[in-house]
Amino acid sequence: MKRTFSFFAAPAVLVGSGTALVAATYGLVRLAYGLFLPDVQDAIGLGDGPAGWIASGSSVVYCIGALVGFVLAPERPRTAVVLAALTAGLGVAGMAASTTPLVFGTAAVVSSAGAGLASPALVRLVQRDLSAERVNGAQAVVNSGTGPGLVAAGVLALVLLPDWRVAWAVAAVVTVTAGAAVLLADRAAAPAPTGTGPTTGTGRATDTERRPSPVPPLAWFAAHRGPVLVALLLGAGSAAVWTYGRTLLVDAGAPTILSVVAWIALGTGGASVGLTSRWLGRLPSRTAWAHTAAAVALATLGLGLAAQLHGVTLAAVALLSCALFGWGYTAATGALISWTTELDRDRAASGTSVLFVVLVLGQALGAAAAGRALATVGAGPVFIVAAVVVALGVVPALAVVPALRGLPALRSPHRCPARRSSPRSTPAEPAGDAASPPRGTR
Repeated sequence: MKRTFSFFAAPAVLVGSGTALVAATYGLVRLAYGLFLPDVQDAIGLGDGPAGWIASGSSVVYCIGALVGFVLAPERPRTAVVLAALTAGLGVAGMAASTTPLVFGTAAVVSSAGAGLASPALVRLVQRDLSAERVNGAQAVVNSGTGPGLVAAGVLALVLLPDWRVAWAVAAVVTVTAGAAVLLADRAAAPAPTGTGPTTGTGRATDTERRPSPVPPLAWFAAHRGPVLVALLLGAGSAAVWTYGRTLLVDAGAPTILSVVAWIALGTGGASVGLTSRWLGRLPSRTAWAHTAAAVALATLGLGLAAQLHGVTLAAVALLSCALFGWGYTAATGALISWTTELDRDRAASGTSVLFVVLVLGQALGAAAAGRALATVGAGPVFIVAAVVVALGVVPALAVVPALRGLPALRSPHRCPARRSSPRSTPAEPAGDAASPPRGTR
């Protein structure tokens, strides 16, 4: 049956607009807070203490947004996209227009909900609108939008600072535009009813067939204990870079422009995940996690050692470490999405919400611990310990597979099959005396 909006019906348009929404809600809004904060403080008299409370409040509201996405996205992902665009777009517009710390802080806290809502909504839309074999690669590309967003924030900072208001006004326009593009692309890509049964001509299940029950069973939560643990460790360990990365470079004697360029390098590394998405999509999710979390740990260690360097060596190590961190962190969050999708495809949006909430809670804990330790031991040792924390997350990823084999299957036999994965994936268990299926299928 012919579809409307034929241009928007292309899967690449949904993936591209979804990537733009992630770039806006994460890179331009939520994660740009620390980049522009010094100029905001000078302009409106915002103190360090209130600035810290704003950051904490933003983390809490992000988690609330993600939990709302947990409930809303599986059945109403378009509504979640609308809420994401409105909270992030209007929130950052309020930041741009604010003249007092109270107004600025309120708008900043509200704007963080957009990122929490966007991730589960986009996971569900990509899963619903694309064929099964394309989902994992598409999810990795969409999730890599944080990188371009960070690059854009850095470029805006280089060009516009100290005029931070214009930068965030631009972010507001981009956010709302990206949200509208996602809605158009999803409307065009949605399979038209055929009247012949629960599946469409593309082989995708309809919403009615693939709709999960509202509350996951206990087995679902038990199966997620591994990814929950590693998400917590990644959040706690990565907080040192997100919160104090620029502080470390400035304290080590790096010029201000180098700290901003390092931010751009971090974003460039995140954006490069799109170039490796096909390779990552072929790997089992736990293998992809092990590679990417190890990259985050190595990059964090490199920044910790950079605190002892000077001149050109400091610049080279800082830029390389930031680029590696950006790639590893963005790809690791994509691996978490793949992991929960492999555990239960129909609840991938809910799993993404849970894992990202745990990730942000880990960041809150890590930032608090790092802040206390900085005054006593310095940035270098703090970053080295943070690298060890991230590295510890690689171990459960490798050990969790045997523990999960005894759990009951979480997928309905009538729903869409899981994606075909790497030849190194664990094969499905044979039924009865039937021959084992080919390796790499589930």
